[in-house]
Amino acid sequence: MYDLNTVLVYGVTFGILIMTIVYTFIRYIYSKEIFYVSYCFMQIFSLVYILSYSKLFSINSLFEDLALLFASLSSLVFAVSFYEGKFFPKMKNLNELLFNTFLLNVVILSSFYHYMLFEYLPYTIIYAILFVSIIFNLKQEFKATVIYVLGWSVLCFILFVMDFKSIYEQSGYMDLVLLVFAIEAILFTISVAYKYNNLQIQSNSYEDMLLQQSKLAKSGEMIGNITHQFRQPLNNLSYILMNLKKRFSKNELDEVYFEKKITQANSQLQFLSKTIDDFKEFYTPSKQKENFSVKEAILNCITILDANLKKYNINLEVNVNTDENIQIFGVKNELSQVILALVSNAIDALKSTQNPMINIDINSNNAEVIIAIKDNAGGINKKNLTKIFEPYFTTKEDGSGIGLYLVKLIIEESFEGKIDVLNEKEGAVFTLFFEKSFD
Repeated sequence: MYDLNTVLVYGVTFGILIMTIVYTFIRYIYSKEIFYVSYCFMQIFSLVYILSYSKLFSINSLFEDLALLFASLSSLVFAVSFYEGKFFPKMKNLNELLFNTFLLNVVILSSFYHYMLFEYLPYTIIYAILFVSIIFNLKQEFKATVIYVLGWSVLCFILFVMDFKSIYEQSGYMDLVLLVFAIEAILFTISVAYKYNNLQIQSNSYEDMLLQQSKLAKSGEMIGNITHQFRQPLNNLSYILMNLKKRFSKNELDEVYFEKKITQANSQLQFLSKTIDDFKEFYTPSKQKENFSVKEAILNCITILDANLKKYNINLEVNVNTDENIQIFGVKNELSQVILALVSNAIDALKSTQNPMINIDINSNNAEVIIAIKDNAGGINKKNLTKIFEPYFTTKEDGSGIGLYLVKLIIEESFEGKIDVLNEKEGAVFTLFFEKSFD
């Protein structure tokens, strides 16, 4: 029989391991990073090991040995995947060789003491490999790894100076191996929190870069659109000036005619100014979120695409089946980016279609604003319907495969909305769902 204190201590240890397993598994589901799942498996095998080690249950000692083996292998995978920097430092001269040899000896001796102190190989493997990660990349800053290694190193040094193990064993306390599981879980949780934040920052930076690249990838096409948008108003201004000059030369320029032409010229200039503002807003990096008009964001995008629509004789209609001024919360030019990507894809699909059409329907209910973008290009191949939002998946020869991926990313992460796609009789329908703004 075991006394209550022993059972409680083992119970706490089991609880720590189980919570670590759950935590790392959930992190893996969301991030798909291998170091999470490898750490999860290591803790699963560690749990089996400690269950057998405790002798609280009738478990064959073979399972204890196998658990230790697989926990060690999992710890190796975790440490390598968590590793930052270069495994082997560059050594240009004898001094660097001697210095790095000294550092390696520090790692070996520290790791050896770590194992002698706690007698659990998997955690020693992690400590040793991550210690190398730091010590051979001193000029780098790896906060997550530094926290982990520094935590163990400081603890081991203090315990070495205090001759902790001898005192601990002589005092008859619980087995020291139980303590190492608690310390490991705490250090890992703190370290991985930093690691996760860094991954999130990198991911956000990567997504922002993709968003800007997606815009720039269409810059040539957009320049053509700007040229087309400017050509007609500039021609109109030229005719206005010619008519004014002609009337003036014949002394037939009266005040009524002059004011009429001035009004026409101002109208053309306002059109040019609005076009510049629309393009500028589209290419300006994302700003602070705010409430904005859905219709206005869509019309700004249509202005940019007007040249392509006319080039392929595509009839585009925007139908507002709800309040004309309905708003959502977010970044206006991000919605324009979404609409532009979807309408651009529809234009590409409609190039060889007779009587090409695109309909943009704006609807709403009590909670949502719903935007449906339909075309009559025949629809999307069924086998591609589930893949079109995956990064780098494309059916175009010159496509990048990031357009629809970014569309989904913006809608789900920036607007916390949803996008669906399906085929109807005439073509594809992309339906966007956003939370309605009531401010």
